[in-house]
Amino acid sequence: MTATRKAVRVLLVDDDDAFRRVMSGELARRGYAVSAVASGAAAVTQGAEADVILLDLRLPDLDGIEVLKKLRGADVPAGVLVLTGHGTIDTAIQAVRLGAYDYLEKPCPLDRMEMAIQKVYEHLRLVERQRVLEDSYRAPGVGIDLLGHSPALERVRQAIARIAPTDSTTLILGETGVGKEMVAKLLHAQSLRRERPFVVVDCAALHEQLLQSELFGHEKGAFTGADRLKHGLFEVGNSGTIFLDEVGEMSPEVQAKLLRVLETGRFRRLGGTKEITVDVRLISATNRDLRAAIARGHFREDLFFRLALLTIQIPPLRERQDDIRTLLEHFTQEFSVRFSQSKRFGPAAIEILLRYRWPGNVRELIHVVQQSVILTDHDVIEPEDLPATVTPGGTNGTAPAGEQTSLREAQRRHVLAVMERVAGNRAHAAQILQISERNLYRLLRRYARQAAPPDGTDGSAAS
Repeated sequence: MTATRKAVRVLLVDDDDAFRRVMSGELARRGYAVSAVASGAAAVTQGAEADVILLDLRLPDLDGIEVLKKLRGADVPAGVLVLTGHGTIDTAIQAVRLGAYDYLEKPCPLDRMEMAIQKVYEHLRLVERQRVLEDSYRAPGVGIDLLGHSPALERVRQAIARIAPTDSTTLILGETGVGKEMVAKLLHAQSLRRERPFVVVDCAALHEQLLQSELFGHEKGAFTGADRLKHGLFEVGNSGTIFLDEVGEMSPEVQAKLLRVLETGRFRRLGGTKEITVDVRLISATNRDLRAAIARGHFREDLFFRLALLTIQIPPLRERQDDIRTLLEHFTQEFSVRFSQSKRFGPAAIEILLRYRWPGNVRELIHVVQQSVILTDHDVIEPEDLPATVTPGGTNGTAPAGEQTSLREAQRRHVLAVMERVAGNRAHAAQILQISERNLYRLLRRYARQAAPPDGTDGSAAS
């Protein structure tokens, strides 16, 4: 799963031994990865392993039209070039109507055949890229960057620059909201796969069966509601990068399947028997302590070592206060332009924000800036215009004098304050916090258990 600029895979299907031998050798000398078979049955079996299939219409067991129908019925993505003699032009045209890309008359000059192969391959790449764009799996632009100039952030940039070209499996560690997805995008944008798909999968937002279906796809009839074949994200992201966010939330069964993909580059769709080969770079991220999860039996140790071949630790915002002012300026300008405003933070408001602990990290800072820009009537944002969660004495991550507030407690206060502000609307709160509703529900259940009386009652009888 580390090859990036791999040769175009060509499957030559022809029962003429001399033609097959000569053409295979010539194409191989021109840099193609060539496989050759003499029957239609072999073509159907091996078609999924090819990018381009050169298919003779006259074969000993199946005619070319029947082979083409079987390939299309099996949803083989390869492009097909039909090889035809003078007497089978009408059949070749029929093949094109059935989905073949084009036909070539035998004998065909090698240069012309190579040009046709390249056209088919480029066409397939364009179709795949269009599908990726339509599905919103867009490759991130190379112009993206991390905002800030602190030494801690500079170390992260240096790690990205070293790791990106290696194509190695990478695990990104850091608290919620520090920018793990941004680092993953930078790893992709600075890699040799930068022109290929970048696919994001939120492992925490999907239950087990749906996550398996999203990752690996499913066959028609694999489960109730599976009324058509679905390509998984590993297929969509083939030759590109898959980013698994919150990988620590995966169930043991999904972990086992992911490990097999990492070890072999192969998987089966749900309900399927055919193995699919993919070439992807895997980047994952988590805010959990995976070693502790391993000790509790919740995460596979062998998978951890596969995912963490290389690691990047992103420091929380409270440990790089030099970046807070830069982030405030950038997002204030961005939201002012977006909402046709002309706002800036006053010195007193900036001082409060510099002292704040930012339990939600950069994601929380973005929300605070957006809310302040939208809700403040005047051009200068003062302390009284800031959300209550970040002001002294409010429900925030700044500990009162003589009290050290833990990060977990600061997070709890912030989440509950947001829930109060939106009158308990979980969907709205999740949007503000920029986490999934599933994550928010899990946090609220944890807070409810912490608040429950020791005797297990709900406390409703208390006056």
